[in-house]
Amino acid sequence: MAAKISSGGGGKVEANSDINVTPFVDIMLVLLIIFMVAAPLASVSVPVELPIAVAKAAPNPPKPVYISIQNDGDVFVGDFQTDVGSLGADLLDQIGSRNPADERIFIRGDQNTRYGDFMQVMNALQDNGFYSVALVGEDQATS
Repeated sequence: MAAKISSGGGGKVEANSDINVTPFVDIMLVLLIIFMVAAPLASVSVPVELPIAVAKAAPNPPKPVYISIQNDGDVFVGDFQTDVGSLGADLLDQIGSRNPADERIFIRGDQNTRYGDFMQVMNALQDNGFYSVALVGEDQATS
């Protein structure tokens, strides 16, 4: 903090609230010089004729498949209700010609779902070749 001392009598000292920006300007000028020197070094200066890319565009990822388990044990594939016995057939209908082993299934289970109901769904998925399963939860920030 700077102070202004007056030469007059009384010895008054006033506080100077002006900010000294000289160190800030010095730092900014040094950074500017560093970036001006480093920028040309970051670019590639070797001339190369690149070949044209002929790769096919990546297909859109398939629509995710959701299984919902309500607290009373009702099972849904997407928005359609099903039972554990026909869960595999309903999932195969939903994914079409895609390989079940490569398909990721998202399970949304009510927090009061019985563990036995959940395990029946998991066993039905495994019996029908669905091995990639993700459990969906609610973010704490959105609840």
